Amino acid sequence: MVRGKTEMKRIENTTSRQVTFSKRRSGLLKKAFELSVLCDAEVALIIFSNKGRLYEFSNSSINKTLERYHRKAKELGIGKIAVQENLQKLKEEVVSMSKKIELLDVSKRQLLGGCLDSCSIDELQQIEETLEQSLSNIRARKERILVDENAKLREKCEKQSPVLSITLQVAQKEVSDVETELFIGRPPERRPS
Repeated sequence: MVRGKTEMKRIENTTSRQVTFSKRRSGLLKKAFELSVLCDAEVALIIFSNKGRLYEFSNSSINKTLERYHRKAKELGIGKIAVQENLQKLKEEVVSMSKKIELLDVSKRQLLGGCLDSCSIDELQQIEETLEQSLSNIRARKERILVDENAKLREKCEKQSPVLSITLQVAQKEVSDVETELFIGRPPERRPS
C-alpha cells in the first residue's frame, strides 16, 4: 500500500480527526524522545488536544526547560533591541554622511567655478578666501618640499666634490637675495639688504 500525499487542512470527520491526532501525537512524542537520547538535547514538548487535554514530554524537568527558554527568549529580545538601535544609529549616520557629501560636492563645484550664479556676495567672498588660503597652503607645502630636496642634493654634492660645495654655497647666497613672492597690484616695498 502506497501512502498518498495528505492535504494540510482541518479534518472534518470527528472520528478521523481523533484517530489522526492520537497517531500523530504518539509519533511526535516518540520523535521527541529519540531526539533527546540520540543528540543529547534538552527537549520539552507540550500538546493540548482540541478538548483541552494536556500531553507532555520532557527528558528533564519541564519547568527548568521552560525557565531556560524564557531566559533565552529574553536575552534574544534584548539582543534584537540592541541590533535595532544600532541599525537606527547607522541609518542616521548614513543620512548625515549623505548631507555632508552633498555639501562637499556643491563646495567643490563652486571652487571649480560652477554654480556661482546663485551665490551671494558674502558667499563669493568666502569662496575667494578659501581659494587664497588653499593657494597659500599649496605654496608653503611646495616650498618645504623644494627646501628638503635642495638640502638632500647639497648633501649629496658635498660628499662627491668639496669644490662644488663651496661654489653652491656662494650661488645659494646670491639666490637668497632675490625676491620670489607673487603680488597683485602695486609691488611691495623692497627690503633693505
